[in-house]
Amino acid sequence: MRIEFPHSTRAVFRWNQALLRIGSESDNDLILAAGQAAPHHLHISLDRRGWVLDVLPQAHRIYVNARPVRERAILRAGDMLSVGDCRMLLCAEDRPDGRATPEMPEQERCTVALRAVAGPLSGQVLPLADRLELGSQGRVPLDLPQGESVTLTIFWREGQLCMESSQAADGRYPVRLNGIAVQQTVLLPGDQIGIAMHRFLIDAPGLEPEPEIVLPPEPVQPLPEDMAGPRGEVWWLIATAAVLALGIALLLLLHVH
Repeated sequence: MRIEFPHSTRAVFRWNQALLRIGSESDNDLILAAGQAAPHHLHISLDRRGWVLDVLPQAHRIYVNARPVRERAILRAGDMLSVGDCRMLLCAEDRPDGRATPEMPEQERCTVALRAVAGPLSGQVLPLADRLELGSQGRVPLDLPQGESVTLTIFWREGQLCMESSQAADGRYPVRLNGIAVQQTVLLPGDQIGIAMHRFLIDAPGLEPEPEIVLPPEPVQPLPEDMAGPRGEVWWLIATAAVLALGIALLLLLHVH
């Protein structure tokens, strides 16, 4: 995990353990000012679902992408976490350079949509056919602070799902993918695009790898002796049959003589 502090001189914080403790006391892993956080304010843990945020008792309410969290929330790279007036951007460790999506022929392109999860467009789903433009030159406007403007384009190119952005070089709110500032890249399902207070998730089920089908093991056929009952019972039956056979043989022998 990598945490940046936007518009602050504080250095980037890196953490690679399964539990991150945040608060104003000195025994925390990430220490905030006493005026920003309670002595023990929150934990971020890693499990099979990803990063899980837990608000500790006696802590003030915190915000994830400007939405209040009272107890627990699932986090993803690109989320903005606010504790008091401290803002923390959760970033992916690796840049998206050089990655690729599964190539898809034009006639088999899957359904792709941008799902707005934060900001003025929250709740909207923006479908993509061949090309989708947002911002100052797109069909979907993006309101940005201080009158900034940006154009974000998502499109198919050579069977890959791509993103490009353009904005002024001195812009304070760059386009970020999973918390990392980028101008162009290939997109994958579940990526989060962030522009100032806007957050969009990439929904593209057709680009996700097919789940591996694991067949259950074939049932083992029981042996005849297992069907007959416990081992002791089987030997008792064998011994009884032997005694009966011996008795019959003796009767036949006596009858002959």
